Amino acid sequence: MTTAPSLMQTARALITRDVQLLWRRRGDALQPALFALLVVVLFALGLGTAPLVLSKVAPAVVWVAVLLAGLLSLDTLFRGDAEDGSLEQWILAPVPLAWLVLVRVLTHWATTALPLVLAAPLLGEMLHLPRSELPMLLATLALGTPLLSLLGAVVAALTVGMRRSGILVALLALPLYVPVLVFGAGAVAASAQGLDASGALLWLAAGLLLSLLLAPLAAAAAIRIALT
Repeated sequence: MTTAPSLMQTARALITRDVQLLWRRRGDALQPALFALLVVVLFALGLGTAPLVLSKVAPAVVWVAVLLAGLLSLDTLFRGDAEDGSLEQWILAPVPLAWLVLVRVLTHWATTALPLVLAAPLLGEMLHLPRSELPMLLATLALGTPLLSLLGAVVAALTVGMRRSGILVALLALPLYVPVLVFGAGAVAASAQGLDASGALLWLAAGLLLSLLLAPLAAAAAIRIALT
C-alpha cells in the first residue's frame, strides 16, 4: 500500500524538475535579466548622461525594467506543462492544485525576478541612483516582484489554453501591474524627498499577503476551466 506524498515532498520534486529544465534552457533563463539591462541602457542613452536627470528617474526606470522583464517570461509560466500534458497530471495529483501552482510561481520568481532584485544595485549605479535610496528600492522590489509573479500567474492560467497568447497576457496583466508599479516607484520617490514611505510599503505587503492566499486558488480554478 503506497502512501500519498506530502506537500513538502511534492514541492521538492517539482522544484527539482523545474531547476533541471531551467538548466537545460539556461540561455532562455538569462533573457529577462538581459532585457532589463537593455531597457536601463536605452533609458540612459535616451535621457542623456546628466547624472542629476538620471538620478531623478532612476527608481521608476528600474521598476519599469523589472516589470517588463517579468512580462517577457510570463507566458511560459504554465505553457510548457500544458503542452507536454503535465498540467493534467497536476489536476490528478493527490495534493491540492493550488499548492502546485504556488510552488511553481515561487520557483519562477526565484529564477527570473530574484536575479533582477540582486542586480538592482548595478542597474541603479548605471542610472546614478543615490546610494541613500538603494535600501528603499530593494525593499520595494522585494515586496513587489513576488506580488507581480502571483498576479501574473492568474493571468497566465487564464490564457494557458490559448495559442500565441503573448500579447493577450501582457494586455491582461498590465492593469494589475500598474498599482504595484505606482506604489513601488512612489515609495522610493517619497523617501528621496524626505517623506514617510511606510504607507506604500504597507500596501505592497498587504497585497503580497492577500495574493499569497488568493492567487494560487484563482490560478488553480483557471487551469481547471482551461483544461476542461
